[in-house]
Amino acid sequence: MALSQEISPVNSELMDTLVEASKMEWLQSGEKSFMKILYTGSESGSWAVLFRWLKGYTAGPHKHLSGSHTFILSGKLQVRDGVLNAGDYVYEPNGMLHGETTALEDTEYLFICNGPVIFFDDDHFTGYLGWEELRRMQIASGDAPTS
Repeated sequence: MALSQEISPVNSELMDTLVEASKMEWLQSGEKSFMKILYTGSESGSWAVLFRWLKGYTAGPHKHLSGSHTFILSGKLQVRDGVLNAGDYVYEPNGMLHGETTALEDTEYLFICNGPVIFFDDDHFTGYLGWEELRRMQIASGDAPTS
């Protein structure tokens, strides 16, 4: 018996999503930090952001509540006891807990996260970053996707 060779999508609404990041404005997210929000996935909670941190910017201690992927495009980041250089990639699993991350140079990196990240200090939570917060930033900037 021959197997069906039909491979067209069942959902005719499926389509590629092109984000022309080169044409996007940088959103300022801190004194020395900027981002371009590339993707927010309400169905999965995942998100993708292009970050630009100026030399000396420090992200506070945080915990990943899902796995994340980081690829350094330019510059250097001090992460835990190591330095990530341009061309380096790191995967951080769900539950990764670490102290500050610091830009040793002006740095751009692609960050793809499968869920939220929480920030904290010695006494309490100081911040939360997930797809909903990023979508709100997109809407406020007028940069929200149309679909």
